[in-house]
Amino acid sequence: MQEIELSRETDSSSVRQLRVVLEVDDLDRAVAFYRDALGLEQLVSYENGDARLVLLEAGRATLELANSAQARMIDEIEVGHIVGAKVRLAFQVPDTAARTLALMEAGATLVASPVLTPWRSLNTRLESPDHIQLTLFQELDDEESWNGPGQSPA
Repeated sequence: MQEIELSRETDSSSVRQLRVVLEVDDLDRAVAFYRDALGLEQLVSYENGDARLVLLEAGRATLELANSAQARMIDEIEVGHIVGAKVRLAFQVPDTAARTLALMEAGATLVASPVLTPWRSLNTRLESPDHIQLTLFQELDDEESWNGPGQSPA
């Protein structure tokens, strides 16, 4: 294996993409869930013997860091009690209710029905067939209304 010398980057905007990797038990079921039911676009798939991967486009990516108090507050708002998932994927969709039904038909478990949040989004909480916590959120005011301090994300 060739060693690569590490050096400091000078470009402050060096991250070009956030890619979340989920190891799933049933790839075909996961593709049907995330691509077909949720509506993510398939970019490419790779196969090497038994090793398979499907890359789906999920629009703009952000990394949301929340302390425990914020995570508990979001659980209380969306679910009504503390769920305590360390990782939760949140997807902005045009119609929370319709997409919730589509995901339930594809095997998701409803954790909490859609709720209007204090930051004016309609959020629902689901659990994927592979036990990943999901929030679907629909912005009710401006599609790009969450722009920083004083407002809360999904």
